[in-house]
Amino acid sequence: MRAGARRLPLLALLLASGAGGVLAVRAVVAAGPADATPPMTSTLDDQIDLALTVYNSNIALVRDVRQLAFDATGPIDLHFGDIAATVNPATVHFRTLDSPGAVRVLEQNYQYDLLEPAKLLDKYVGRDVTLVRRRAENGTTHEEVVTARLVSNNGGPVWRIGDEIVTGLAADHLRFPELPANLFVRPTLVWTLDRRTPGAHRVEASYLAGGLAWSADYVLTVGRDEGTADLDGWVTLTNNSGTRFEQARLQLVAGDLNRVSPKPSASPQAMMAEARLAAEAADMRQEAFAEYHLYTLGRRTTIANKETKQVALLNGAGVPVRKHYVVTGQRFYYHNRHAPGSPIKDPVQVFYRLRNDQASNLGQPLPAGVVRVYQADSRGSLQFVGEDRIEHTPKDEEVAVKIGHAFDVVAERRQTGFERIAPDIFEVEHEVVLRNHKETAIEVQVDEPIGGTWQMLRSSHAWEKTSAWAARFTVPVPAGGSATLGYRVRVEY
Repeated sequence: MRAGARRLPLLALLLASGAGGVLAVRAVVAAGPADATPPMTSTLDDQIDLALTVYNSNIALVRDVRQLAFDATGPIDLHFGDIAATVNPATVHFRTLDSPGAVRVLEQNYQYDLLEPAKLLDKYVGRDVTLVRRRAENGTTHEEVVTARLVSNNGGPVWRIGDEIVTGLAADHLRFPELPANLFVRPTLVWTLDRRTPGAHRVEASYLAGGLAWSADYVLTVGRDEGTADLDGWVTLTNNSGTRFEQARLQLVAGDLNRVSPKPSASPQAMMAEARLAAEAADMRQEAFAEYHLYTLGRRTTIANKETKQVALLNGAGVPVRKHYVVTGQRFYYHNRHAPGSPIKDPVQVFYRLRNDQASNLGQPLPAGVVRVYQADSRGSLQFVGEDRIEHTPKDEEVAVKIGHAFDVVAERRQTGFERIAPDIFEVEHEVVLRNHKETAIEVQVDEPIGGTWQMLRSSHAWEKTSAWAARFTVPVPAGGSATLGYRVRVEY
């Protein structure tokens, strides 16, 4: 009898004692691990303010302000949810805004072990799971329910059903009694706080997050006369951080920010973006900030996850522009290896140049970005004519936008002379023929590299020494005509 009593489970003994025994079991369960204060959870419902500073280096500073109510003093775990999945845990900072010192952080954790079917099974090793299988019988379908203990989940689940070990058991679905405490639906910051002053408090969590970036995009619409243009600037903001930023105060920092290259980490990767453009009118203010420029949007905006948003940055109407033709020589110009005696053709590059100053209806720092150029055809329809990337451009500096190579302007060169004057002294002569098939006269800038110590002996056109190893010539070419640049230079090595 005593041996049988020893084999009888504790639960059976309690059940045998009647309803009071069952209540006793529940009391023991409630009074055991629950001596610790249950954790406090904060979501976007608690959020009262949000500020976002985005840098053009794929990071952003998030400042998330929430209203929390502490009903007692002492330690408590705060689960701070609805954060960016790409948070850098080392940058997280927590503080109270109303009364500093009312809450002290004892411990900080970043939980990104996210809920997935495979992970859920791993967490239930050694516990019971309900397996449900559907069976069709006599034209009807009914469910078969089996309670099994998960013994292992290495490469597949291994079950104990009764006294048997079972593998390869197919179930239509599994039922779990609860979610494990250490699995989270979304990435969550967990603080262990020491509550010193109960009551309502405004708290701020700030952190750096990846997956947020912005760039500048410009549209330059050139008039038919090619003398003026309109420049529209847009901020293109991309959010791949894994969370939505609702009604955020938005600021953008332009400049080359120095950052330490991180070591490989186990942080979750940002998901790829599915871009959706949302053009919105804006009042973007800019100011100098440290060695950068800070742009502040004059209203709040919402940035959804996996969204690309465009916000107006600047507008300049009637900006004076000039078209610029450039031929750039190369050091390997000695002869045409493929067709000796034949000239070598050079591409004629085409630029639009403008001045970023107040006199040109601009005059504010231009963040680095892509300038796309459009021009109206004879029917007034805008056509895309090219694009170029510009670097950060302060005010009162010139902007040069390359749109491509000229179709109706041809540049051909040949070396017409070579003479050795002394063992280290040579004289070389070059000729560049420019043909203009356009209906308007143009001016072509020819930049020629010259090695060694050199002296210009003669030139058919005006020139200037632009560096120790380069000369620049300015060559007018009439409409439907041609012009020939010739020069002879003495070089000493």
